[in-house]
Amino acid sequence: MRLEKVLEGVPLVSKVPAEVANADVRGIAYDSRKVEPGYLFFAFAGAKADGAQFANAALEKGALAVIADRASFGRSQGSWVQVSHAREALAMAARNFYGRPDQRVAVTAVTGTNGKTTSTMLIDSMLRAAGKTTALVGTIEYRMAGEVRGAVNTTPESLDLFRMFHELEELGGTHATIEASSHALDLGRIYAMEVHTAGFTNFTRDHLDYHQTMEAYFAAKQLLFTPRSGPPPRFAAINADDEAAGRLDLAAETQAYWYGIEKKAQAGRRGATLRAEAVESTFQGLRFTLDVEGRRFPLESKLVGRINVYNILLACGAALTYGLTEEQIQKGLTNLQSVPGRFERVEEGQPFMVVVDYAHTDDALRNVITVARGMKPKRVITLFGCGGDRDRSKRPLMGMAAGELSDYVILTSDNPRSEDPLAIMNDALVGLRRFDTPYAAEPDRERAIRKAIETADQGDVVILAGKGHETYQVLKDGPIPFDDREVAQRVLRSIGYDRASA
Repeated sequence: MRLEKVLEGVPLVSKVPAEVANADVRGIAYDSRKVEPGYLFFAFAGAKADGAQFANAALEKGALAVIADRASFGRSQGSWVQVSHAREALAMAARNFYGRPDQRVAVTAVTGTNGKTTSTMLIDSMLRAAGKTTALVGTIEYRMAGEVRGAVNTTPESLDLFRMFHELEELGGTHATIEASSHALDLGRIYAMEVHTAGFTNFTRDHLDYHQTMEAYFAAKQLLFTPRSGPPPRFAAINADDEAAGRLDLAAETQAYWYGIEKKAQAGRRGATLRAEAVESTFQGLRFTLDVEGRRFPLESKLVGRINVYNILLACGAALTYGLTEEQIQKGLTNLQSVPGRFERVEEGQPFMVVVDYAHTDDALRNVITVARGMKPKRVITLFGCGGDRDRSKRPLMGMAAGELSDYVILTSDNPRSEDPLAIMNDALVGLRRFDTPYAAEPDRERAIRKAIETADQGDVVILAGKGHETYQVLKDGPIPFDDREVAQRVLRSIGYDRASA
């Protein structure tokens, strides 16, 4: 494709040099290490480095031109095109280069503070139950037409997304489901993308280390529903029971499915109302009746807890936008037995429950402890930590959540990164000490997990919160292998439990 065609619609600050305007673009990259002859190199500032620093390296490797939102500097060869916004230019160029696959692949994007991973996995499972060939992009993993791939970011760069959609289309796929993080929305990773269905889970405090204010955080979420470029989503599935959802601004052409538990969704909203009635939550899973504008049918799931009722409702709303049947929705629920790191059980035949969960905000921690409480245990033992180099203000709130709802708390490290683990724990102790709940503090996470499990008696629930599906722990010197599930399994076996020999 000619360079001018690739840059069609991109707001330019400088003209495309005549000597390369008609050149064929062989590829696009934002990482100079991936540049090959005939590529366009997009240079923009990242979290750790400014891509413009690598412009010369890209040109030396044969890049046709550098696309950046600044004037050229220190350049000895090649062409430089200045644009008004490099990341947005990357999205538009990638969409052009791959032939606008989002116009043929139906994209579902889910945003919100908690529940994105479970909701998207449910949607994908329902679509596959309906016989669709799909892609799934999220925190835990990426899936491409049945092939599982490692996840780099919750939401990758726009170039990677459009490349995935193009690959899916070549494989005969028709539907892609993605987690839309607030970072990705704010940075323009979903810029220019046509979204068929947008989902909204909830909105609570998180990521203020990046957004600074709750207003800016919410504004990033809003971009999924009223994007800076491209049409608004055709459909939306929105949590009517979440107070912040009422602040969402929806385009007139967006048909909204408002979902909730028991009560009717917000009045005055267009579209269908989805309600969960007669909810039964047990150790074995969930059972409830779904009411869609008077049409009622039963649903069952192995997922547990009230929070998963909301995730299932969102998925049902998305499924309905694609015309899926009751049977296909139920089959999709049945096929998804569990979600890695989301109230995931570790079973070695012990007389108490051990679960691993990704909860790393005070709201998520409250949710997971509430789920455990709903199982009527003798005690809830909660282990948690707070991430380093992240929003410090949520640490005492997490301590309060654990202290208020648990019977015993073990405070430990999560991913301390460059911070002192003890300093992080002291921040959380400010909230934890507001309650008389017994607690222990152990910065070594493996020792803390052992203490939590050795403390448990028959009928207790032990929650290992914060890391969920992660298989590493990020320390000052970098990541080390660490998986809460494997550690818990190892501890259980070391004290005499072994499901394999039972």
